[in-house]
Amino acid sequence: MSMGQKSYSYFHRLVFLVSDFVIFNFSFLIAYNFFALSKWPLLSSEGFKLLVLFNLTWLISAALTRLYSSKTFSGIEELYRKSVKILIAQCVVFAVALFVLGTAIHEKKFFIVCYGMLITLFGISRFFFTYISEFIVKSKLHKKIAIVGYNETGVELAKYFQGNNNIYSFEGFFDNGSEYYSVNENGNIVGSIEQCIDFAIENNIQEIYSTILPEQHDEVIKLVEFADRNCVRVKFVPNIKVSTPGLNHPPIQYLGDFPVISLRFEPLQELKSRIKKRLFDIAFSSFMILFILSWLLPIIALLIKLESKGPVFFKQLRSGRDNKPFWCYKFRSMKINGHSDILQASKSDNRITRLGAFLRKTSLDEFPQFFNVFIGNMSVVGPRPHMLKHTEKYSALINKYMVRQFLKPGVTGWAQVNGYRGETINIESMEKRVEYDIWYMERWSTMLDIRIIIMTIINIFRGDEQAY
Repeated sequence: MSMGQKSYSYFHRLVFLVSDFVIFNFSFLIAYNFFALSKWPLLSSEGFKLLVLFNLTWLISAALTRLYSSKTFSGIEELYRKSVKILIAQCVVFAVALFVLGTAIHEKKFFIVCYGMLITLFGISRFFFTYISEFIVKSKLHKKIAIVGYNETGVELAKYFQGNNNIYSFEGFFDNGSEYYSVNENGNIVGSIEQCIDFAIENNIQEIYSTILPEQHDEVIKLVEFADRNCVRVKFVPNIKVSTPGLNHPPIQYLGDFPVISLRFEPLQELKSRIKKRLFDIAFSSFMILFILSWLLPIIALLIKLESKGPVFFKQLRSGRDNKPFWCYKFRSMKINGHSDILQASKSDNRITRLGAFLRKTSLDEFPQFFNVFIGNMSVVGPRPHMLKHTEKYSALINKYMVRQFLKPGVTGWAQVNGYRGETINIESMEKRVEYDIWYMERWSTMLDIRIIIMTIINIFRGDEQAY
């Protein structure tokens, strides 16, 4: 994605976010004032609380549906599909929140008018902004492109431009092996690098992408000098193949003046991203410790002590970030036994106490790990920490297993909310868990963490067959 596309994408998403905020609040205010028997000006104190709740449920639904992600705006169909999803999700979440809080808007007409307006205004705004977007793209962002280097990378690059013909118009290849213009089997012009200069002038080419570097051919040096004199941008795409399976878009960074290709994109390699995640971890774990564990811990501790002999907490060395071991804490859910460090809990495991079965089913046994999060050797969201024995075993069997150890382990994770939690019965289950953990590492964002936390809470109330 070019800088112009990126800037436009950010602007596009921001405009939709602001317009949706206005639409949501406008629809609520109109419906509330006409059908909730409120007197102007606008809102009563009760109405203001409902408005705040209405907006909160919208934000939660937006996070769940990822409405404002760049992927949503990759196509009109995806945008409309996600828009329908958020309306349904927000309506359900808002209704559930009203029920849980014991608050109700008694007029059914409120819901009919409010969501009727939302559907109408959402449709109008998306049609309008889509039309404007197409106009801006065609008038401002559409570019004529030529490629220097008729090789494998050049052909793949041409396919990309042809697949994005709303933004790019691919005009032809130029290579040092061609002495005259010709047309290949796909109808693309092919000429020499020297001919690219005249071609660019005659056809108003705005950008030239070269898979041949200047030091590889003298004509490329002349091409760069011409481009600088004629306001044509030249960009270089190295003709290299990375032999790592599944690596389609290796990120390129700079070490001084040296371009460096990484094996994968890792957002948490950036300092600002690590700071954001750590601040979120401190805030979330502090809330859990102060407002949940402060009263829950004594109750569970007493029940554990009454049921069986042994400590309240179970601590175990687990594999942490960079494979450094750390003490992971849980509420003890088993009788004291000598197999805890080598044997996973299984279904109908006779080591599990009656209280322990409840704690594990509801995931309450994991709550002491918020102390681990606060200390800093775990995160709220991340790959689940495994026993040292399992790390040793699976690292020898699964090629990319240790990649997950680049991150701090988490109380919950992307693999867990997608059904890969608890006991790993076979090697395939662990491979899928590793696959999800690496996916999370390569796509981390604060909104993704929030989404996983919400999905975890939903799974706890819904019940998880793997929780035992």
